[in-house]
Amino acid sequence: MSVPADARAAAGADARISPAEVTLLASVFLIAACGLVYELAAGALASYLLGDSVLQFSTVIGAYLFAMGIGSWLSRFVERQLVAQFLGIELLVGLVGGLMPAGLFVAHNLLPSGADTAFRTLLYGLVLLVGALVGLEIPLVMRILKRQFSQRYALKDLVSQVLTFDYLGALAVALAFPLLLVPHLGLIRTGLVFGLMNAGVAVWALWLFRGELRRVRLLALACAGVIGLLLLALAGSERLTAWAEDRFYGDRILHASSSDYQRIVVTGGRAGIRLFLNGNLQFHARDEYRYHEALVHPAMAAHGAPRRVLVLGGGDGLAVREVLKYPSSVEQVTLVELDPQMTRLFSTEPRLVELNAAALRSPKVTVVHADAFTWLESQRDAGAVWDVVVIDFPDPSNFSLGKLYSTSFYQIVDQHLAADGFMVVQTTSPLVARRSFWTVAATLEAVGLTTMPYHALVPSFGEWGFIVAGRRPWRAPTALPAGLRFLTPEGMGTLRHFPPDMARTEEAPNRLSDQRLVRLFEQEWGAPH
Repeated sequence: MSVPADARAAAGADARISPAEVTLLASVFLIAACGLVYELAAGALASYLLGDSVLQFSTVIGAYLFAMGIGSWLSRFVERQLVAQFLGIELLVGLVGGLMPAGLFVAHNLLPSGADTAFRTLLYGLVLLVGALVGLEIPLVMRILKRQFSQRYALKDLVSQVLTFDYLGALAVALAFPLLLVPHLGLIRTGLVFGLMNAGVAVWALWLFRGELRRVRLLALACAGVIGLLLLALAGSERLTAWAEDRFYGDRILHASSSDYQRIVVTGGRAGIRLFLNGNLQFHARDEYRYHEALVHPAMAAHGAPRRVLVLGGGDGLAVREVLKYPSSVEQVTLVELDPQMTRLFSTEPRLVELNAAALRSPKVTVVHADAFTWLESQRDAGAVWDVVVIDFPDPSNFSLGKLYSTSFYQIVDQHLAADGFMVVQTTSPLVARRSFWTVAATLEAVGLTTMPYHALVPSFGEWGFIVAGRRPWRAPTALPAGLRFLTPEGMGTLRHFPPDMARTEEAPNRLSDQRLVRLFEQEWGAPH
C-alpha cells in the first residue's frame, strides 16, 4: 500500500526538530547547569566562611531544594505572557545567582567581626531567592513547549524530554564544578560566568520569540543591562577577590590559588608567614616550630633509631623538616600528600623553602600524591613497614577527613607499623574539643594500641593535643636533636599532665560506619568558648 506524497511530507516535517524546540531543550540543560552551580557555590562559600563542615552543605542544599519546591508551586499562578515571564526570571536568576558569590564575599568582609547571624541571614535569604527563581524556570519551559508543540508531544513525552535534559545539565556541572570550574575560575568568576549563561538563554529566547513578544525593545534593554553588569563584575573579579581575601586574612597575600582540592592562601606580614587552607589557619611561622617539634620528636626520639619514616599529610614539609633532624638513623622518608599543588608550592617558593629548610628537596624524601587511606591499602601486598608514622591531617571537620580518624584507618596504619614502632596523631585541642580529643584516644585503643596523650601550647591555636600510639609502651627519651627551640627532655613530663578542664572523658571509638567524631567536633568547635 502506498502512502500519499502529502502524508509523507507531513510526516517528514513532523520528524524534524524545529529551532525553537532545540532552543528550549538546550535552555533546560543550561538552566539546570546554572542552578546547580549557584547551589554548589553557596554551599562551598558557607563551608569556607562559616567552617568546613557537612552541616553547611546540608543546610544550604536543603534550603535551596525547599525554595525550588516553592518556586514550582508559584509557577501555577503565572498564566499570561509565559515567554516574557520566562525571560524576566532568567535575567533575575542570572543577575542574583551570578553576583551571589561576590556579594557574599563582600558582605562577609564588611560585616563586623562576630556578625555570623547577619551573614547567615543574608546567605540563606539569597539561597531561598535563587532557589525559588530556579524552581519557576522548568515548569514555565514545560508549558511553553507544550503550547508550541502540542501536536508533537504527549505530556509523558514532554516531561521525559525536559527532565532528561535537566538531569544531564546537573550531571555536567556536578563533575565540572570541583574538577574544572573552581580550580581554574574560582567561586566568584564561576558564579559570574554562569550568570552570563542565564542571561544568554534570555537573549536567545528573546530572538526566537521576538514575533510574539510585546515590548521587545524594553526586554532587549533589560538583557543588555544585566549582561553589562555581569561583564563589569567579571572584569573586576580579580581585584574583588584580592580585596576580599586581603580583608579576610588581614595580611598581604603572597600566594593565592585554588587546587582541585582546596583554596590555598599564603600571607605575609610583620609577624611572619601564615598558611590558610579553605580559610582555616594551618600554621603561623612565628610559632609553628612548637607544633611541629611537639608532633614529631616524642615519637622519633622515643623510638631510638628510626630508619624508615612515613608522614601522612603535612604537604608544607614542616613535619618532614623535623624528621630530617635525625640524619644518622633516618634513611628514607615517604610523604603522602593528597594535593600536588601544596608540595609544589613548598618546594619551589623561596620563602617557603627557607621555612621548611628545603626538606621536600632532600634525596631521602619521596613524595606520593594520593589519598592516604587508599594508598595505604594498596601497600598491603608490598609489605611496606615503617618505624615511625607521623599523621598530620586537618581536623575531622567532615566525613572525608573523619574516615582518617577511624578504627578502620588506624588498623591499616598498624599493619604497616614495625613491631617496635610508633605512630603519632595530631588530635585537635583537648581544651576546646575535649571529647573529640579523647574520642581519638579511644579509637586508637580500640584497635589494640597503647596510647600516650599529651598537649602543647601553640599561641596561634591555643592548647593543642597529640597522641603517640604503638604496640609497646612509650618511654620518655633522654635526649633530643640539637637546636630545638621548644621541646626539651625535662619538659616532656609537663606535656603529659592534663588539668581538670582537659582531663579524660569516657568516649566511644570513631568507626567508619558511625563517624561520631565529626559530629562531636562540629558541636565543640561550634559552641561559644
